[in-house]
Amino acid sequence: MDALRSVVLITATPFDARGALAEEDYARVLDHAVTAGIGCVTPNGNTSEFYSLTPDELDRALAVTVATVKGRATVISGVGHEVSRAVEMARAAADAGADGVMVHQPVHPYLSDEGWIAYHKAIADAVPSLKVVCYLRSPHITGAAVRKLAITCPNVAGVKYAVPDVMAFADMLAETGFGGAERLVWVCGLAESWAPFFWVAGAEGFTSGLASVAPELSMRLFDELDAGNPGSAMRVWRRLKPFEDLRARHGNAYNVSAVKEALAQLELCRRDVRPPISELPPAERDEVGKILRDWGIGS
Repeated sequence: MDALRSVVLITATPFDARGALAEEDYARVLDHAVTAGIGCVTPNGNTSEFYSLTPDELDRALAVTVATVKGRATVISGVGHEVSRAVEMARAAADAGADGVMVHQPVHPYLSDEGWIAYHKAIADAVPSLKVVCYLRSPHITGAAVRKLAITCPNVAGVKYAVPDVMAFADMLAETGFGGAERLVWVCGLAESWAPFFWVAGAEGFTSGLASVAPELSMRLFDELDAGNPGSAMRVWRRLKPFEDLRARHGNAYNVSAVKEALAQLELCRRDVRPPISELPPAERDEVGKILRDWGIGS
């Protein structure tokens, strides 16, 4: 799944003044990124406010994504919740024209290797025509579990790894071995902040919410990493770091709202988010404006 060897955009989901899905704004934000060259998009991810969207809104977000990219980018739709609903969403994604699905980390207080494998296998088996990407956020899932799933389900094509531990990531790639790391595409799921460090450990792409705002900068970071230019990559990383640091404040409380604020200041959509997320306070809004001006894209 070569599309994962890139900047994988996790879409933002704009809302209108009534709080409903703003489809025209959604398409405008997405087209802004894809026209700039983003080649892989994930609607209904965490930056998309997945857990705040209704089933109808999840379907519409995917439909607008497929219609907007029109073959210009690979579409990997987020699916999740209990296993029966995740299977239903994966089948709907296939029907809607998605190229693959990204399976959210199961939301459950208890998690075992065998249960994690069973959850993903049920989804993968239901959509043999689609590529499946696992979204791994738990440090307790082992490389042996990932390897077993990859061997059992040949359409499992990649792992979005979002545990903030580069050494554990390197160990996992070594542990998966044949049928795992050598076939799967490993993607840094912690965006630009962590991308250079996971790249050294074996990641071949990274996810990004920032790419909705400044896709050229995200792609520049990827291009420098891919070209083997660590010095140049770190110079780009330092330019992006203030925005990513802002998103990460208060336990990532501003992860989505900072992206929405930047998009609002660029007049691409409204800044509205849904609870349990909240909009940025005034001081942080000003901070976003300064970052955009420093990047040469703000007013």
